[in-house]
Amino acid sequence: MRFKKITFLIILIFLQGLSLSLTSFAYHRVVFVYDGDTILLKNGAKVRYLGINAPEIDYEGGKSEFMAHTAKDFNQNLVKGALVTLGYDLEREDGYKRVLGYVFLQNGDMVNALLVRKGLAYVISIRPNLKYRDLLLECQRKAIKERVGIWSRLLRYKGEHCLGNRKAYRFHRPDCPFARRISKKNLIRFRSSYDAFWEGYSPCKRCKPNVSR
Repeated sequence: MRFKKITFLIILIFLQGLSLSLTSFAYHRVVFVYDGDTILLKNGAKVRYLGINAPEIDYEGGKSEFMAHTAKDFNQNLVKGALVTLGYDLEREDGYKRVLGYVFLQNGDMVNALLVRKGLAYVISIRPNLKYRDLLLECQRKAIKERVGIWSRLLRYKGEHCLGNRKAYRFHRPDCPFARRISKKNLIRFRSSYDAFWEGYSPCKRCKPNVSR
């Protein structure tokens, strides 16, 4: 009797684990596209694409970043009204209660990677969510070589040398307050913003080391 009880519990645990593992393979309908890296699903979930950052659209009458609307249009053409699946990393939500995910089309293509490959987003690595960092970085390097999308302008200004943070995967101008806080263990020096982007580091939004003053 005890043996049967244990067997039943093992089977139940297995089925629960199987159910959880299949969650990411469920299809979700995309009903709205906010910009190049954020969408809304029919179930009400707002999804922020993991591992990338698309140019920002200014919805308050200001100037949007270069290629922001192109990135949104590309994203919209791919996913609006489509069925997608979500892949997850170690964290499922961000501080804004948005779902963090890798979005896959029915043909298996990852939308995050397609945007980076087209030069419509750059790699942004936030620990501990680094599952596809190598893949995304490979896409970025190809886009950089071809100078497509944002890289047709971003790389015009290579800038002065930059200071990177190995732990945060960010790079800064030398006079940035955040740069001064980088420990010696995590400090890496780049000759230019080009080199920083090539290694998969993303620019500090405060000092903007990839933009000429």
